[in-house]
Amino acid sequence: MIQRFDVVIVGGGMVGSALALALARADLRVALLEAAEPPAFDSAQPHDIRVSAITRASQRVFERLDAWRGMRTRRISPYQAMEVWDAAGSGVIRFHAEEIGEPDLGHIIENRVIQLALLDGVRRLPAITLFCPAALAGLDVDDRAARVRLDDGRVLEAPLAVGADGARSRLRELAGIAVEIHSYHQQAVTCTVATELPHLATAWQRFLPAGPLAFLPLSDGQCSIVWSTGEAHAEEIMALDDAAFREVLGEAFAHRLGTIIDSGSRGAFPLRGSQAGVYVRPRVALVGDAAHTIHPLAGQGVNLGLMDAATLADVLLGAGGRDLGDLRVLRRYERARRGEDIIMMRAMEGFRALFGNPLPPVQWLRNTGLDVVDRIGPLKRGLIRRAMGLAGELPSLARA
Repeated sequence: MIQRFDVVIVGGGMVGSALALALARADLRVALLEAAEPPAFDSAQPHDIRVSAITRASQRVFERLDAWRGMRTRRISPYQAMEVWDAAGSGVIRFHAEEIGEPDLGHIIENRVIQLALLDGVRRLPAITLFCPAALAGLDVDDRAARVRLDDGRVLEAPLAVGADGARSRLRELAGIAVEIHSYHQQAVTCTVATELPHLATAWQRFLPAGPLAFLPLSDGQCSIVWSTGEAHAEEIMALDDAAFREVLGEAFAHRLGTIIDSGSRGAFPLRGSQAGVYVRPRVALVGDAAHTIHPLAGQGVNLGLMDAATLADVLLGAGGRDLGDLRVLRRYERARRGEDIIMMRAMEGFRALFGNPLPPVQWLRNTGLDVVDRIGPLKRGLIRRAMGLAGELPSLARA
């Protein structure tokens, strides 16, 4: 039996669920496939080790999809300031929400909380059919439709199939879209820690020679850490007992928040940059990590994916009755997003190379640059606004 929809989305994570909501709220019939639901949220549980720094632009998307309330009632952590400094010098730059008249610079939110709130909305909309658990087994595309075959034999047909199934996208593979992958030869070590001194609702980032170390403030006074470092060093860190880990972490952070007094379970994740050769093919489109991944040093990965979803929604809803899988329609989305994503990827790689360079002239240049930008108010405010999604070209769901 074939079930027919307007769009089939493979991947019900943060980006895929957001896209499903954006389309279904305009009365398109959407099939959403997800391998497994996240565990139910319990406020008594510790914070997850996987969190995202959500910008104002992404917050607007969630608000307009009626998902922001579900995140707030679970657990979100706004932050008002950010401080970035170089371990190999005295350069420092500080940002504060007051400088641009905003209540905060963004929110630190557990990935599971975001996904659960979006799935709440998915279940409320009759235009979305959620297939979960579901696994993609095959893809057939012709000049009329894309047919997605599930591992249980069911077939879903639509003019368009969207891959939102992550960096190892099965839909991308079945569509024959090549991907360029660049290993950073680093891992991100993550966990939740308690510190002697309060975090002051500030996101802290210290650039070490091997990679950046970030302390992200959480609502209960703890911090979520993301320590990007070399693969061998990451393995050493993961092998330490808790006491030794806290000591090494405190030293790496220059004890900016005093002693690390407690730490939770740790995870380590390989860091790679990737770009799909194309974002679209006839009847196929890629969004989020299926299309691109970047270094996490600026926390922009999920925000880029959400802008992909919002932009694709704009293109499809503005197609004016045309075939949603027509390559001429889909290329409008690719033109709007691919260049922006590549620029961000190269910028993050450039920052990583700049702060990892041990040559004294380069160290002097970057420390001087941090200090100069910190003193030039208009330039600094412009950087803040751009990073928050308060400036630049934005899809309709993300605009003020």
